Amino acid sequence: MPTDVEPVVSAVGLTKEFRDFWCRPKAKAVNDIDFEIRPGEVVGLLGPNGSGKSTTVKLILGLLYPTGGRLSVFGRSPRAVETKREIGYLPEDSYLYKYLTAEETLDFFGSLFNLSAADRRERISQLLDMVGMAHARRRRVGEFSKGMARRIGLAQAMINDPAFLILDEPTSGLDPLGCKEVKDLILTLKRRGKTVLITSHLLSDVEDVCDRVIILYGGKIRAAGSLDELLTVSSENRILTPALPPAVMQRLLELLRGALDGEHFRVDHPRRTLEEFFLDVIAKARSESVETSGVVGGGAIADYLANPGEALLEKLTVEAAPAPEAAPAAPASEPATAAVETAPAEVERKLEKLTSPSVPAAPPAAAKVDPAASLEAADNKLKDLLGDLDGRK
Repeated sequence: MPTDVEPVVSAVGLTKEFRDFWCRPKAKAVNDIDFEIRPGEVVGLLGPNGSGKSTTVKLILGLLYPTGGRLSVFGRSPRAVETKREIGYLPEDSYLYKYLTAEETLDFFGSLFNLSAADRRERISQLLDMVGMAHARRRRVGEFSKGMARRIGLAQAMINDPAFLILDEPTSGLDPLGCKEVKDLILTLKRRGKTVLITSHLLSDVEDVCDRVIILYGGKIRAAGSLDELLTVSSENRILTPALPPAVMQRLLELLRGALDGEHFRVDHPRRTLEEFFLDVIAKARSESVETSGVVGGGAIADYLANPGEALLEKLTVEAAPAPEAAPAAPASEPATAAVETAPAEVERKLEKLTSPSVPAAPPAAAKVDPAASLEAADNKLKDLLGDLDGRK
């Protein structure tokens, strides 16, 4: 692509710092980054949660003001009305009016761009056919599944025929067929000269459609470039040939060209998957103790979420097992494991007690009280109290 073409998005030293009520720095979501998005390319903006992807997108859309640096979209401010007319945006969650039909929803968004009624009708019909929702054009959006609402959201993002399309998790909630259709659509838009920015955690989808990727972590760009540049393993070679007989395979290095006898083959470098490269970039950033206000990786399961049955068994086993100093010496005629074998029996007894219905146990015989004796003792005690009261008077 010619380098003298003005980029669609140009960011130099772009910074966004969030502050608390007293204007104290709270989190630097985007930290002094430089990047460009050129016309006609599909760019993937990647990173773990909290890495600055959503903040960068909101800055490009003019929804947030940068704290520092410069940012232009089509050579203008992102907040200019002329800029917004050329952008189509699909948010991660499609916010649609649930009482409007699919047709009315697209008509509403078309009217926001001052499209004529005739243009809106024509585009709505084409868009509904394109996303496979023509059969549900008169159904309320509130009745749609997440995947169906996602298709309507994709249609509304293109109602104004934007030159720059921003898709946030475009395949979220879609079935495999819908995912393929969306990826095919993105490639079609690219052939038409559209510029597309994609944010997604589905790296295989990004790898299928993107020309370049930008990987963020801790608000900084940790890697950027074309997929060929980033994923090619240049330190190794790979030779692809047709299926060869075992004898030829044994002499491959010496007889490769003669054995193929002019058949087509190529030599290139193997590639890692985008997912492997992505995880390697993030692991390296974490090993360097790069600060981030986002997710830093999951830890062990919380104690209260552990399996209660396993915890109970472990507790009962510890309670039932005899202490080493209190354990009696086993007779010589008995095996050494005799004392240990009582623990499982004790555990079973305690488990049975815990799981059986709660029935009040009868008091032991020694604890029974004679009713007559109890009444006599109570009467004597009452007489003593009355005598004390008379003495005080």
